[in-house]
Amino acid sequence: MRRWLLVFITTPTRHQAQTIGRRLVQERLAACVQVFGPVTSSYRWQGRLERSREWLCLVKTERRRLDQVVALVKRLHSYQLPELIALPISAGSPDYLKWLGAELAAPRRTDG
Repeated sequence: MRRWLLVFITTPTRHQAQTIGRRLVQERLAACVQVFGPVTSSYRWQGRLERSREWLCLVKTERRRLDQVVALVKRLHSYQLPELIALPISAGSPDYLKWLGAELAAPRRTDG
């Protein structure tokens, strides 16, 4: 299995995306979170076709932290069913991947 993951999370507001991203990095559950948006999402929810303006978080983390990432996002997210999709990072710059490992190996911090 691949060690590194890229996790996609959408939120209804920029503020919520930034809050989730900041907490993931503060708690060393992610080495980096990028926020993009707004993006337009089309989907079916509870039998209805929906279209929403959302913000996309791209989270760089490792497989062993995924359950913790999911738990934190569920605590902070306003959606009943937040999007949480993880894809393996199959290759990358060796220096960047080394940096990811160093950031995620450092002691966890929960302060501001």
